[in-house]
Amino acid sequence: MNFQQLRIIRETVRQNFNLTEASAALYTSQSGVSKHIKDLEDELGVQLFIRKGKRLLGLTEPGQSLLGIVERMLVDADNIKRLADDFNRVDEGTLTIATTHTQARYVLPPIVNSFKKLFPKVHLILQQASPTEITEMLLMGDADIGIATESLTTEDNLASVPFYNWKHCIITPQSHPLAQLPPKEISLERLAEHPIITYHGGFTGRSKIDKAFEEAHLDVDLVMSALDADVIKTYVELGMGVGIVNDVAYDTERDYRLKQIDTDLFGLNTTWIAVRKGHLLRGYGYEFISLCAPSSDIKALKRVAYPED
Repeated sequence: MNFQQLRIIRETVRQNFNLTEASAALYTSQSGVSKHIKDLEDELGVQLFIRKGKRLLGLTEPGQSLLGIVERMLVDADNIKRLADDFNRVDEGTLTIATTHTQARYVLPPIVNSFKKLFPKVHLILQQASPTEITEMLLMGDADIGIATESLTTEDNLASVPFYNWKHCIITPQSHPLAQLPPKEISLERLAEHPIITYHGGFTGRSKIDKAFEEAHLDVDLVMSALDADVIKTYVELGMGVGIVNDVAYDTERDYRLKQIDTDLFGLNTTWIAVRKGHLLRGYGYEFISLCAPSSDIKALKRVAYPED
């Protein structure tokens, strides 16, 4: 048994049992992949994959049990490399952050700027994705840190700490009737009288917006939904509807054509920072989290995410 065989098992499952795709992902030949699988099955004395001719259709029961062990072994092998790197190259490497557009555009720039001043030799990768995709990237080992409002706290294999709390705000053109009212006079009923533009389902607290209108038994004319606030603001400015966005997404100078209306109609939201349990971050990874959330207990996060540490 060797690590290449274990990587082949994991990648074959990731590529939906397509040996051509698995071999391409591992930069090896399809025949080599097949041979490694057969050699491991012969060594273990069990069949790991369900076959139909030369095609693999899925995992057998032993194969399913083995997959969890394989994942843990490969994660721990990476952790050993990370541990050595922490001692040998404390300020060099790569850090991949998976986050949503809102965080990347409006929240992270000053943090990234501070981080790069501390660790100029670290290559920082910002991957923008949906909350569900961010969770998958963390679980698959394609990202070191995930930042989002949804999904991250509901997955047992992730450890998370709160980043910041925020509220939705209402945005309108400066001449809109709602912009002429005191904020306290703007109710869900008044808001529902106008076309609404807000986030796509599963993004940036959209579930709380839906819940607020549902509990008030109000039908909403949702004319458009988008993945990020920049798009929402563009169409609000065109007069297509009233926008509901994360309050950090309003920029006084850039959005001068729009009016921001503070509101408590949709409650409080929390954006979270998460890491995969069992995945040992390099020291600068924990430093990035500390820059995001200075009051967070990084030692406690380490104990939850990596109990062996």
